[in-house]
Amino acid sequence: MSVIQLTRGPRTPDRPGPGPLRDGQVRKLDLTIRRRVDSLLVGDHRATTLGDGSELAQIRPYVPGDDVRKIDWNVTARTREPHVRAHVADRTAAVWLLLDSSASMTFGTADRRKWDVAEGVALAVAHVGARRGNRLAVATFGDRDPVVHPDRHGRRGLLGLLHALRREPTGEPAGTTSFAEACDRAAQLVRRRSLVVIVSDFRGSLDWRRSLLRLAARHDVVAVEVRDPREQELPNVGTVWLVDPETREQLQVDTRDARVRAQFAESAVEERQALARIFRSAGVAHVVVSTSGDWLRTLVRFLQIEKVRR
Repeated sequence: MSVIQLTRGPRTPDRPGPGPLRDGQVRKLDLTIRRRVDSLLVGDHRATTLGDGSELAQIRPYVPGDDVRKIDWNVTARTREPHVRAHVADRTAAVWLLLDSSASMTFGTADRRKWDVAEGVALAVAHVGARRGNRLAVATFGDRDPVVHPDRHGRRGLLGLLHALRREPTGEPAGTTSFAEACDRAAQLVRRRSLVVIVSDFRGSLDWRRSLLRLAARHDVVAVEVRDPREQELPNVGTVWLVDPETREQLQVDTRDARVRAQFAESAVEERQALARIFRSAGVAHVVVSTSGDWLRTLVRFLQIEKVRR
């Protein structure tokens, strides 16, 4: 069975990358992502109807009900009669990738780091989502210097993604990640209805529901949560120091105490359940992929189920 190796350069044990992707899985992902993008008015050919787009079709007299933002003031001044600009409807869609590049994404105790899985998800979605004339954009959040690569067609969009992935998290603390700010910024950047795929561990405060609601009200949003097994339960390894990678806060914990381990696991489950409830209430599709095992199989299976539900 052939495989597709999504790599950007030499790998090391500390940076193993997302791993090989079987072409059969990528084909299934292609179908599910393509149909989701197709639902956003995508087409194989440019439409001849008028609508939102970048190519001017005609300038015509204003009629009641027209969007005043489309008034052509030069023609209006010249003819002394209000005129509006009409454009050819753009029948391509955009896929926006919002990537968490905070310090917590460098954590990983299983097959790979959370950032390695996030990289694989981004590359796989970009590989199939930017086909057939669609556009790809990427924005990072959570670090000191987030980047934005606007939506571009084909290879140019993929190059923007590769540039963003090259600036992988350094592990240096930059304060608590503000997912609310990321959602608000995306709502401003993503003008037309798009598929927005958010890849993050969604760690920290859950005070961003209102911002997510605003984003999901206009766009089809998929939240890909990257999780590591050690974030859900503590092993019995004696006294350890737990360090928050984003704030550098430290806490000494005696993992030999069964009650401590049980309380940690219970709190972790409750926190993740609260996260899932927020996504459900906002109408956001939510999938959990792990640093352990075959993350792509989980992603493909989830998107296939979501396709049936839609």
